[in-house]
This record gives sequence, C-alpha cells and structure tokens, in this order.
Amino acid sequence: MINKRRSTAVLLGLLTATALIGPLPAAADDDTPETPTEPPKVELVLDVSGSMRARDIDGRSRIAVAQQAFNEVVDALPDETQLGIRVLGATYRGKDKKQGCLDTQQIVPVGPVDRTQAKAAVATLRPTGFTPVGLALRSAAQDLGTGTTARRIVLITDGEDTCAPPDPCEVARELAAQGTRLVVDTLGLAPDEKVRRQLLCIAGATGGTYTAAQSADELTGRIKQLVDRARDTYTATPTTVGGSTQCGNAPLLGPGVYTDREAFAEHRWYRVPVRAGQELRASVSVGLDRPVNPDYGVLLRAVAPDGRELVRGVDAGSGRTDVVSAGLRWSAAEEAATPTPEPTGTQAAQTVCLVVSNAFAPRPGTGTTPGMPVELTVDVVASSPAPDGPDLGRGWALLLLLTLAGLLTGLVAGLLTRWWVATWREN
Repeated sequence: MINKRRSTAVLLGLLTATALIGPLPAAADDDTPETPTEPPKVELVLDVSGSMRARDIDGRSRIAVAQQAFNEVVDALPDETQLGIRVLGATYRGKDKKQGCLDTQQIVPVGPVDRTQAKAAVATLRPTGFTPVGLALRSAAQDLGTGTTARRIVLITDGEDTCAPPDPCEVARELAAQGTRLVVDTLGLAPDEKVRRQLLCIAGATGGTYTAAQSADELTGRIKQLVDRARDTYTATPTTVGGSTQCGNAPLLGPGVYTDREAFAEHRWYRVPVRAGQELRASVSVGLDRPVNPDYGVLLRAVAPDGRELVRGVDAGSGRTDVVSAGLRWSAAEEAATPTPEPTGTQAAQTVCLVVSNAFAPRPGTGTTPGMPVELTVDVVASSPAPDGPDLGRGWALLLLLTLAGLLTGLVAGLLTRWWVATWREN
C-alpha cells in the first residue's frame, strides 16, 4: 500500500513516543533491531503462456527478453536476498482449459540462490499454454510463507488472466486483507489497455507498482530496481489496526504507520493522545485498487471527543493517480480537547480523534469487499508555530498606512515619468 512516507514518520515517532503520557497506545513496529532477523524475500513470477512467443520487443520474442533480464538480475542479486522463481503456462500444451489453468510451478525455491541452477531453469522455458495469473499469485504467496517482514512478488506478464476464477485482482485484495505483508509489483510486456488495467489493479491492492516495459533494458532495469527495493524497504511495514465507527471505542494510536481497510462511503475513527506543547501531524492515503465512479475524495479530520471539529485536512496530491491522500496538523495549544484520565501527578494528555472518510462509489459490477486499503501516518512532535509576520496594524491604523504607501508610490512614479519624458525630448 499505498510506502514513501513511512521511514520519516517512524523516525520522528521514535523521538516523541516517550513523551506521551496516558493509556498505552498502539505503536508501529519501531523496535526492529538494526540487523533484521529475516532476510528480504522476493519471488519472480514469469508468464510463459503462448503469447510470449510474439517478437515485438527490440525485434526479439518476449520470452527471450524476459530470460535475458532474469539472467542479469540473478547475476546482480544481493547476497542477503532470498529469491524464488515461479512460472505459469509453462508445461501444458493441450486444449483442455480446465487442466491448462492449473499450470503453474515453482522452478526455483525461495532461498539463497544457486545462480547457475536458476539461470539453467529459466533457459529451458518455452511459451506453451494458458495464463492462470490469479492461481500463480496465490501460490507465490504460499511460496514466500509468513514472517515478521514484508515480502515481494514481481509479476512479469504480457496478457490478462485467461483462467478466472480466481480473478487476480480479487486474489490480490484477499492477500492484502489477510495482513500478509505482501507487496505485488507488476510489469507489463504488451501495450494493451485491458492488461494495463488488470496489472494496475493487482499492484494497487497490495501497495505495489505497475510498469510497462517496452525494451529489454527497461525490463532488466526495473526488475533489478524492485529486487533492490525489497532489500531496502522490507522492514518498513505498517502495523495493522482496526478503526471504529465512533470515537469512544476507537483504537488509541502512538506515532507510527498503520494500515486498515475502509468500506465505500465509510467513516473510520482513531484516537491519538496529545499533550500541551505538542503538535499532531497526520496523513492518510487510500489506494484505488478497483474501478470507482468519478468525483471521489478522501477527508481527514481531527475531532474532539465531544464532537467539535478541530481541524480539517487538505488534499495532498502525490502525483499518483491510483492513490488519494490528505493530511493535517493540529497543535494542542490551539484548542483544548477533553483530557484523557491520567494518573495523579502526571500532566494530562488531550484525546484527539482522527476521522478518515471517503466519498468513493463502486462502478457497476465492482466488488465492495474487502474495503479499500488505507495507510495512516501519525506523528506527535513539539509544537513549532510559524514565526509571526510584521504587524501592520488594524482598522484605521492599517487604512492610514496603506493610504500613505499609495501616495508615496504615486509620487515616486510621477517623478520618474517626468524625468524620463524630459530626457527623451532632449535626445
């Protein structure tokens, strides 16, 4: 879901987490040791269906370009990364669709890579059968297993799934809803709009990315980038939390990054304790992981427990069309909210309720479950009010000042004009 702000938010959260006094809030996973207990895990899923014979990438077949890219990626693989390779449509040559849609195999198990063995396995692949993308994704998730760190699937295909059910978009949403910490990145090898929409849907459901690769260099470079990203970001996984339908029983959050699911046109509530002299900073991103009607939006508000709205967030566009975001800032000095009960002798923290609302409406035929993926970033820092600007006064004093400024400007402009006219006549 829905990843670029996580590191900053978590680091800032660490600096302020100890300043919060009050009921113990839920916290993001910020106690990860410097040396991760698990290595990064990635599985490459390659489409070997019959359409991969097409010779439209640099004058070569799609499968040949993919094989070259895999070889270069395997050679450049970081030593600590565990890699697996799964294929689909690689073995069944018959016409029985039911049997052909079961055609997916793992040819390299996830683990430390034997480069010679992996390249040999890829070199023998020949375009053959159907395209069971959904089944391959579900199997790849099982290959990667579970653990404390995020795992990545990189899907390379030139066509849409020809075997649904299971629908690959629905599979991606199911995997994301299970909290499996799984990210699916997709690479499209054919300039087809239906394929693009399906791959965008798969990637968006899990917080991954979609890229169209139209050359061998683009494909190789992008796969290397995604494998490297698994090494760099696999520990930055948001904490799963369930928002409530009202403030009173909403989960209490500390600084960190959280993930949730929100139904269409729903309101999700969360609570954050904020002490005097502190400032709440929050942002929310909702991934458009399925077709929705136009005229949609996301709203983030900070509300006092008694229902008073403290501040309303503003849109925070990131340039991505598959994610809608909003953010807000609120200082405890601006307005007092109802304090939460505190032990005697400690300074009371104010409870601020964060409300995430959306105006999404599904298009006809679009599934509504599970909800849309939500990523919520929360931080509480020392208040940093903006420096006061020069005070120009108010009322009659301001009017007099503006009048004098206008007269002075007009006088200077007139003198300069007379001088210019006199000089022009003499020359």
